[in-house]
Amino acid sequence: MKIKIISFFTLACVLNIWGAVAKAQRKGFWQQKVDYTMDVNVDEKAYQYDGKMTLKYSNNSGQSLNKVYFHLYFNAFQPGSMMDYRLKNISDPDKRMVTNLGTKEKPVYQSRIGELKTNQIGYQKIKSLTMNGANASFKIDGTILEVALPTPIQDGETARFDMEWTAQVPEQIRRTGRNSAEGVALSMAQWYPKMAQFDEFGWHLDEYTGREFIAPFGNFDVTIHLNKNYVVGASGVLQNPSEVKGYQQKAKVKAIDNKATWHYKAQNIHDFVWAADPKFVVDSASSKNGIKVYTVFLPTDKEVISNWKTAIGLSTEFFDFCSAKFGKYPWPTYTIIQGGDGGMEYGTATLITGGRNLKSLVGVIFHESAHSWYQQLFGINETVDEWFDEGFTSYVEELAMQHIFEKRGAIASNPQIAAYRGYYKLALSGKEEPMSLLADYYNTNYGYSNEAYNKGAVLAEQLGYIIGQENLEKTFLKFYDIWKFKHPTPNDFKRVAEEVSGINLKWYFNLFINTTRQIDYAIEKVTDTDILLANKSNFAMPLDVLVEYTDGSKELFYIPLREMRGEKPEEHFDIYKGVKRTVLEDWFWTKPDYTIHVSKTPKTVTIDPSLRLADVESANNSFSK
Repeated sequence: MKIKIISFFTLACVLNIWGAVAKAQRKGFWQQKVDYTMDVNVDEKAYQYDGKMTLKYSNNSGQSLNKVYFHLYFNAFQPGSMMDYRLKNISDPDKRMVTNLGTKEKPVYQSRIGELKTNQIGYQKIKSLTMNGANASFKIDGTILEVALPTPIQDGETARFDMEWTAQVPEQIRRTGRNSAEGVALSMAQWYPKMAQFDEFGWHLDEYTGREFIAPFGNFDVTIHLNKNYVVGASGVLQNPSEVKGYQQKAKVKAIDNKATWHYKAQNIHDFVWAADPKFVVDSASSKNGIKVYTVFLPTDKEVISNWKTAIGLSTEFFDFCSAKFGKYPWPTYTIIQGGDGGMEYGTATLITGGRNLKSLVGVIFHESAHSWYQQLFGINETVDEWFDEGFTSYVEELAMQHIFEKRGAIASNPQIAAYRGYYKLALSGKEEPMSLLADYYNTNYGYSNEAYNKGAVLAEQLGYIIGQENLEKTFLKFYDIWKFKHPTPNDFKRVAEEVSGINLKWYFNLFINTTRQIDYAIEKVTDTDILLANKSNFAMPLDVLVEYTDGSKELFYIPLREMRGEKPEEHFDIYKGVKRTVLEDWFWTKPDYTIHVSKTPKTVTIDPSLRLADVESANNSFSK
């Protein structure tokens, strides 16, 4: 079994993973590459560990590098950190990260980070650092380690960094830490000195204030020495399941000084996570396409055990569904681990809270697993394009939930309607900011969450309204073929959608992402011969207008937007079956009204019966005689 897994894993990486990196659509594309070999020795009683790392860093940038940077994320969990001050000054702090000293009606929040004592804080202290055997000087500023290189890394060269560090695992406050609210001993996310991303936009040196991440793709070879009674769940493929607890019934745990050794390998991922607890149990199942899904969780009661047992079967269905819709899942395993403080995606694994009802458990598993595409496969910069990460993941999650639980066929109405409602609430709240804002800089968590998750999902679904649902599905698959493992930008996705559909999308992506403009169309007047439409906003869109005549017949009028320089094809939804489709002359954004001439008397008129147009005022979108 072990030999087969490793053989498949190696073959997949050689043929499907690294082969893909050599090709890219955009001329001049390049990216850096990392290979980590790490060995950590954990003192579980003190919540500390010593680490050794060998990192091979390949410079493909076209320029020489005199400095490199690492992230030391644990350092954020110290009083006086930027994350601490962010919690003290944002109007709606994450409730998991603060203590309420007031009442529910009049809360007074205090940062939990500010309350940490010396033995509770997180830190990563560098003991030694060399590059190609020569000492490298360095300095630490918050969560960033700046390294001055003894000699520049030339373009095309691979440098070897050797590092030793010591770390203390902080109290569980955000994503990573010890003793989670559900009782997981160690949730080890952002636990190692992580090479910062360097790309065409320069170095990404965001201080860790609570949002998410960006890092180069690479290989991981991780060895963990931990008390033999603990069970570990982690990214990648476990290399020695017969020597550790939990993965094989007849395993003979090998221990030296009361510690077992856990050895994991993963290829072409950009983050590695693990969690450990002596009470963990492990379950596994395989999808029809051969993806091995593991669950690692605390069996606290019969309901929890039953929910996790059901969830693992549904998760295998999820991976097969997404592989068909969004591109083949390229790794041999995925591990769902109880830990952390909610749900967070990592390379081939996730940490989630597990004491949930079944629907909630499956929902969070589906969301984090969907990040295997929109984050992990594409290495999206979550610090810059948070909506491209969370919004598209929410889109994937919702389609999967409806397919697996409701067995939906042809779309009768908008499958992302819940996201639309969240977006409408945001748009009318006065708290909306441009979706292109850097993730850390939103004025409110409310604004960030609705922009990233809801408006991002709306962008994807509404794109299908503009270019046609079939073209949208083709876009997702072509984007996967071209850009997997390559850190694409939203513009790269837009260009693929334009090539697939033949429609210009500059106006849509610019206005929906970079502004807070809102869509608002209205039916102004209906007579026996004419339908007068008005654009009451400063955001022009194409329109589908369904007319039912007094004789019972129906006609769908399609009005392209001139800026599209093209038309979407006819869509084959249930609501349009047997309906005549008439393509009219294009409308353009400088003209505030438009008249449809009809040959029969209208009985009802509806703008966008599919509900995919994100119109903030729907009351004026229908007419009934």
